[in-house]
Amino acid sequence: YAVLFFLEQRAVYDEQGTVDEEGEALRGERDWQEYWRLLFKKITVKDIEDFEKSYKDSEEELADIKAAYMDFEGDMDRIMDSVLCADYTDEPRIRKIIEKAIDSGEVPSYKGFVKESKQKMMARKRRAEKEAREAEKTKDELGLGGEDDLKALIQVRLLEMDNFLAQLEAFFLNNAKKGGKKTAAKKGKK
Repeated sequence: YAVLFFLEQRAVYDEQGTVDEEGEALRGERDWQEYWRLLFKKITVKDIEDFEKSYKDSEEELADIKAAYMDFEGDMDRIMDSVLCADYTDEPRIRKIIEKAIDSGEVPSYKGFVKESKQKMMARKRRAEKEAREAEKTKDELGLGGEDDLKALIQVRLLEMDNFLAQLEAFFLNNAKKGGKKTAAKKGKK
């Protein structure tokens, strides 16, 4: 992208099919985070909240709900997992939207939706509440709560990944030093 972005370098590439690997565009000294910010604005919690407000009860959400209903043949577990910005408190509202669409003939009536048991509904609600409690606990454990939540979470995950890779490296290096497991070749009988 960096090569094709600059007109002079692109002209050389188009003409010769080569890239100047010593050129400024490919140097590692570039501040890629700054470059990324030039291309894309920073997303804040407020941006997400504003999107959620504009999305809920919009034509786009209505279309997404109907599409999810059709794709998953009325399975509310999968519908609730796939609709943007939806949580278990939105289920009654989403159910009404689907019921209205069924009554108007916009979507077919699926047995999985119409005949869903109360136990399945309650299990979904309990799962969602449990996940919310676990998320809150994890948020507290990680000390999240500000604008840099995602950055902090990514840093924690990177540390975990580094630890995992170090363990893998140690495991395979130790096995290589021991010579690994040897197997005897089998000879066929005539």
